[in-house]
Amino acid sequence: MKTIGLIGGMSWESTVTYYQVVNERINAALGGYHSAKILLYSVDFAEVEAEQRKEDWTAVGDLLADAAQRLERGGADFVLLGTNTMHKSCAQIEQAIHIPFIHIADATADALIAKGVKRCALLGTRYTMEQTFYRERLESRGLIIDIPEAEERELIHNVIFEELCFGRQLPQSKAAYLKIIERMAASGAEAVILGCTEIGMLVKQADTAVPLFDTTIVHAEKAAQLALEE
Repeated sequence: MKTIGLIGGMSWESTVTYYQVVNERINAALGGYHSAKILLYSVDFAEVEAEQRKEDWTAVGDLLADAAQRLERGGADFVLLGTNTMHKSCAQIEQAIHIPFIHIADATADALIAKGVKRCALLGTRYTMEQTFYRERLESRGLIIDIPEAEERELIHNVIFEELCFGRQLPQSKAAYLKIIERMAASGAEAVILGCTEIGMLVKQADTAVPLFDTTIVHAEKAAQLALEE
C-alpha cells in the first residue's frame, strides 16, 4: 500500500471527512484490520486565510509548498491538498516536490465524465466560483460549468466562511443552498459540484434528486484508489 500525503486543516472540519472516507475505502477493499497509511500535515488555517483574504496567492503557495515538502520528506508517495480554493496555488506545490500531486478538479472531472455528465453547476467559495483557475481545469475536459448568480455566490461564500468552517450547520443555510441547487438544475445543470470541501457537511445527496458530486469524497476516494494500485 502506498502512503498518502494530505495537506489538511482548511478547514480541519473537512479534513476529518478525508480521513474517514480514505480509511473506509481501504478497509472495504482489503478487509480485516486494514486501514490507510496517511501522513497528515494540518496547517494553521488562520495563516492561510489571512493571505487568501489579501489575495496573496504566492504567499499561500509558499505555505502549502512547505507542507508538501514536509510530507515528501516524511515518506508520502503522492500528495493531496484537502481544499478546493487553495488549488489556485497548486503550481507552486507541484514545482516544490518530486512526487505526484493529485489535483481535486481532475478527480472531480473523472467522476463526472464516468457518470456521463456534461453540464454541471459549481458551488464553492467566491474565489472558486468566480476565478478561472478551477473552472478552466474542468472545462479543459469538455465539461460545461455554470456558476450561481451574484447574490447566490455571496450567500454561498459567506455560509462557508462564517458557518461551515466553524462546524455550524444551520437549517436556513441548508434550505438556501438547496434552493440554489434546484434553480440551477431547472436551468439546465445535470449535476452540481460541491466545490468546497465543507459544503458536503451541510448538503447531502439524500436532500435532493439533483446528482451531487462532493469533491471531498471524490478526492478521498481517488486517494484510496491510488494507494491500492500496483
